Amino acid sequence: MSGDLWMLAAAVVLSLIAGFFASADAALSSFSRARAAELVTEQRPGAPRLQRITDDPARYLNTVLLLRMVAETTSIVLVALVVADAFGGTWQRVLLAAGVMVVVSYVAIGVAPRTVGRQHAERVALLSAGTVIALTRVLGPVPRLLILFGNALTPGKGFRQGPFSSEAELREMVDLAEESMLIESGEREMLHSVFELGDTIVREVMVPRPDMVFIEKHKTLRQTMSLALRSGFSRIPVTGENLDDVIGMAYLKDVTKRVFDNHEAETTERVESLVRGCLFVPDSKPVVALMQEMQASRTHVAVVVDEYGGTAGMVTIEDILEEIVGEITDEYDVEPDAVEQLADGAVRVSSRFAVDDLGDLFGLELDDEDVDSVGGFMAKHLGKVPIPGSEVEVEGLLLQAEAPTGRRNRVGTVLVRRPDTRENLEDRAVPA
Repeated sequence: MSGDLWMLAAAVVLSLIAGFFASADAALSSFSRARAAELVTEQRPGAPRLQRITDDPARYLNTVLLLRMVAETTSIVLVALVVADAFGGTWQRVLLAAGVMVVVSYVAIGVAPRTVGRQHAERVALLSAGTVIALTRVLGPVPRLLILFGNALTPGKGFRQGPFSSEAELREMVDLAEESMLIESGEREMLHSVFELGDTIVREVMVPRPDMVFIEKHKTLRQTMSLALRSGFSRIPVTGENLDDVIGMAYLKDVTKRVFDNHEAETTERVESLVRGCLFVPDSKPVVALMQEMQASRTHVAVVVDEYGGTAGMVTIEDILEEIVGEITDEYDVEPDAVEQLADGAVRVSSRFAVDDLGDLFGLELDDEDVDSVGGFMAKHLGKVPIPGSEVEVEGLLLQAEAPTGRRNRVGTVLVRRPDTRENLEDRAVPA
């Protein structure tokens, strides 16, 4: 009987040890490296050891998990042996041992210690750091070897550092931080956007080919400057034979400096003389890799090519930034009214206004199977991206692009009138 008491006492001690490791696991897994560095600066006891753990958390958390499982499993075995000696029926032994240890494991090893570890993470982490480091040194490579063995038995690639931290857990921690009012909802969305950025490719964020503003290499510096000022872009691709033949990038500051130094150059010199090299990237390139490449090469814009080598679009560092912080607008970006009737008989509509609705305003059939918006309607009949001042006459209507909106400087509104209306206005403006 004395032996059974010793085994029960050992089971209790092992359960407490398992609870200690469960509490340490909860505290250490949620502890940040930045906070550990602050504790070192404050010269808190145990802070240097805690910082050592946060520098390589997987190694030490694997040790904690292994020791908790060893202590918990051993305590279950000891209780099962004591119950087996005290009772004769097999099912009585199983039900009693299982019932007792389920309650002990759930309450004394699972819920209570982990709650303490979460609520008092700093204190528990500082107290347990030294013990965890010492035991990790004693066990040596054993936890890592067990992980390798587990990965060999697990279908798929597995985790070299152990399956004890994942992106899903980090996302849940961010959600919990918002619920606890530690961060704002906008900050939570931004952090989730950072996670999603790793799965985003260039094709998803680029300005598509139909929306690109470009200039031919034979155009003069004056024409280049005019296009830059009207479109609102300071970097414009320069093409050769067509848009698939991008020879480089024209920078407005280079053109302005050249014209300032030699005023005659604006009409005598071609833009190809000031072309800078540009970065070409495949449309399947991960956005994170592109951002690192752009930072290393100190460039803000890249030309995107498709699998056949043709120009698929353009991407800027601002496009990538918008994936994290959302659409970037300024004080000039005002959402226009759907339809605005002007005194001269013209109508101002949003570039996103439906083509068939525009036809209804003027009693015309403007249904177009290729495009849906007025902006797309203009681009189709112009054969290029409309910029402020662009005009095109279609189906008895004169469409004129107005000021751009948004960071990409897309045309925001379009003036629509019948051509004879403008002619009448011009005749009335002629002095007698």
